Formats: sequence, structure tokens, C-alpha cells
Amino acid sequence: MIPLDDLITGLHVLQMAGNLPAEVADVHFDSRRVSAGSMFIAIRGSAADGHTYIDQAVRQGAGIIVCEEFPETFRPQVGYLLVEDSATALGIVASNFYGNPSKELHLVGITGTNGKTTTATLLYRLFRSHGKNAGLISTIHNRINDTIIPATHTTPDALRLNQLMVTMLREGCSHCFMEVSSHGIAQGRIAGLTFSGGIFTNLTHDHLDYHKTFKEYLQAKKHFFDQLPARAFALTNLDDRNGLVMTQNTQARIITYALKHLADFRCRIIENRMEGLQLEIGGQRVWFRLAGEFNAYNILAVYSAAVLLGEEPSGVLTSLSNTEPVTGRFDTLNSPDGVTAVIDYAHSPDALQNVLDTLQAMRTSDRKLIAVVGAGGDRDTSKRPEMGRIAAAKSDRVIFTSDNPRSEDPQEIIRQMVEGVEAGHLRNVVVIPDRKEALKTASMLAKTGDVILVAGKGHETYQEIKGVRYPFDDRQIMEEIFLTRIPNPD
Repeated sequence: MIPLDDLITGLHVLQMAGNLPAEVADVHFDSRRVSAGSMFIAIRGSAADGHTYIDQAVRQGAGIIVCEEFPETFRPQVGYLLVEDSATALGIVASNFYGNPSKELHLVGITGTNGKTTTATLLYRLFRSHGKNAGLISTIHNRINDTIIPATHTTPDALRLNQLMVTMLREGCSHCFMEVSSHGIAQGRIAGLTFSGGIFTNLTHDHLDYHKTFKEYLQAKKHFFDQLPARAFALTNLDDRNGLVMTQNTQARIITYALKHLADFRCRIIENRMEGLQLEIGGQRVWFRLAGEFNAYNILAVYSAAVLLGEEPSGVLTSLSNTEPVTGRFDTLNSPDGVTAVIDYAHSPDALQNVLDTLQAMRTSDRKLIAVVGAGGDRDTSKRPEMGRIAAAKSDRVIFTSDNPRSEDPQEIIRQMVEGVEAGHLRNVVVIPDRKEALKTASMLAKTGDVILVAGKGHETYQEIKGVRYPFDDRQIMEEIFLTRIPNPD
């Protein structure tokens, strides 16, 4: 049991009513988990409104209700707290309930449209390689030292986040590196957390199905930096036009990094090949196994953050030079006859353009670039024509296929992608809704030296169709296809 006064420390309560308990047994936002003495926090979600489950929570023994709107009838044995934003309240209460574990960690959040997973993962690997106990909260999975914990959301709910951090402390972790999604920020999942630093990667078109406008999307990201404490650092990409917008109201110490502008941390690309990058960084020339300009930014962000966290610069560069690409992020494999496949999570117009531009710069003029591209269902539809336009314009041949159609018709998603293709590039387009058949066709079309980009799903090991998840791993399937591949003669 936790004293109610301790639990609501820092919470802005508009009004109190009913019989407030002195102590609370546990905290839930899912009424099905409520039991005697629980606090139930009614959250308005996109699929359901927790306020409609207040009576159920009371019947199951909830001793106190936190809500944005009081019910019509008060139960005499129950206390009620009125707040402006229940989701934010959950974050604050969850942190208090678990003893504010983020205050005991060096917690660094990474936000932006692209690069969050790579940056967070490389930071985690770096600190582990330096002998430190560390945690990772990412799209691919969560980690506590070497223990892998499956991830269901880029940013877990506030209760789960604090549970993870309590376990990290129990396992001796000193650092935690966390992807911070725009959804997670807007839904208050990071409320109540104390960050030692924040990193901004970039901002481009994405998630407008949820945020409705680009301005709203930008403001969600910016809110993360607005809430950083004065003792934290705000590390921002100066080459992105919104880099300084993110930090204009932060209390944190503003630090910049860039490839193209004068900044606190800079690097220069010396060589950019399929095998990796040579960068001039920290006064040294270093070879890295990650390829592409976008990875130069990721490496520079990781280097900068690690130095800000007190790591020795040359040791940071040595560790980063030995790291492998992150699963599903410019992840390459080769057929026995020399066809290269690149598996990449690119699922926004900017990410797709970045990876295609990188591949175009690396290939020789006599070798073709074949792209296999889809778009997710039940997501931002406005980006589909733009992704179609980019894929067709920057590939020698593009195969439009199914990604995770979810509840939508794959043919309709593909039609919207084709709609964006400029007339002069339509001849390069092939439509094959079955993703496995699309990958097989790409392999058949490819000749020795050609490159196949498999975009959109990256690390995912499933395909979601009509609410059912079927096993589907792009890398595994390409490996199988390459094993049985019949060489396509020049």
C-alpha cells in the first residue's frame, strides 16, 4: 500500500470529491485489472474511453478514480480526483508508484521521424561494450543488460515503462536509452519521467493519420524537449530545418551536431560504400560498418551523446567502428552469384528517398536498382502517392506489393501508391500484391551486381492481414530465395 499523498505528488488536481482513501494498493488504466484498493485512471483513447468503465472499476473494488469528467453519480465508498489530462496523470502517478526509477538512471530519449532505433540501439551497444549495465527501450525489442524483452509499442505505456526501469535498477543498470515516439509523447506515456538528455534526429512527413497536421506532429516532438530539466542536455540536428525549433523553449543545455553546418559536434564523410562509411569525426578518420549519409548522422548523434555522458572520445569511436548494422536498418545480404539485397524499415517518404539515394550513389551505372515497396494499412494515407512517386523515380524497376495491410484492401493501398507515379516512370512499375511473390520476382529480375531494396518492414517478423499476424520475415525469406536462386545471365 502506498499513501495517496505520495502517489499524487506533482499531479495537478482540479477537484477532489467523495471518500478519499489514505492508501492505494495499485494503479491501473485497464478496468479488467482493477481489484480492491486500486486506483483506476480513466483515459480517453482512440479505440475506447476509460470513463465508460468507471462503474465497472468501482464494482471490482477501486478505491479511487482519476478522471477528466466526474461521473453523474458518486459512490459513497469511493474517492474521485478530477484532472485536466488523465494520460499525463497516469505518467506522473506511475512514476510515483514505482519510486521514480528514472531519477536513478541516466535516461536518454531519442525522438524524430527516422533514426530513433539505430541511435538508441548503438548507444546501448556502446555502453555495454564499455562494461556498463544498460537498458534499451526500442521498436525492435527492449533489453535489460543482455536479457531481451519483447516490445509491443515504440514507447510502452507509463506503467510498463516504470516497471522496466525498476527492473533495470535492480539489475544494476546505470543508463537507459529509449526511443520516444510522437504517439508516446502525445499520449502522456513519458509524463513523470526524468531525462538526463534528449536527442533530435530529424522531422519529415509521417503519422499524419494520428496527428492530422504536420504542425501538430512537430509540436508533439517539441513537447519532449520543452519538458527536459535544466540539468539535461538537448542534442539537436542542426542540419534539419526544425532542429532549433525543437529546442527553442527548452530549459536543457542545447548542444548541436551537423554534417553541413557549424555545430558543437561535426563530422565529414570521406567515403560512402555498400560496405560502410569512412568519416572524419573528433579529429580522427574512422571506418564504420554502417553505410549511407543517414547513418553518418546516426553515428554522429551517438558519438556526441556518449561524450556528453562522460565517455572518452577515442574509446567511443573505437567501439562504434566495430558495431554491426541494426536489424532491419540497411541490413544487407548477398546471393552466391553476387546480387545484394538490402532490408530496410523505410516506411515514410523521406526514409525511402534516403535509402534509395544512398543505393543510387553506391551502384555502378551498369547495375540495376530494383525496389520492392509497400505501405502500411490503417495509417497515414497521404504519404502513399509520395512513396510511390519516389520509388518509381529512383529505381530502375519497382514492385509495389503488400506491407501490413491490416484491415485495408492491399489492392487499394497499392492503387494509391501507383497514383503518385509520374507518367514517364509508369513503365518501370510492376504490381504484385503477394509479398513473397514480389520478392521472388525481384530476385528473378536481378543480375549479378544488381541491388534489391526490400523496404517497409525491416525488423518485423510478421505480416498483419485482417487483424491476424502471419509469420513473415523479409530477411529470412530473401535468404531462402537466394539459396535456390538460378543466376540470371547478363
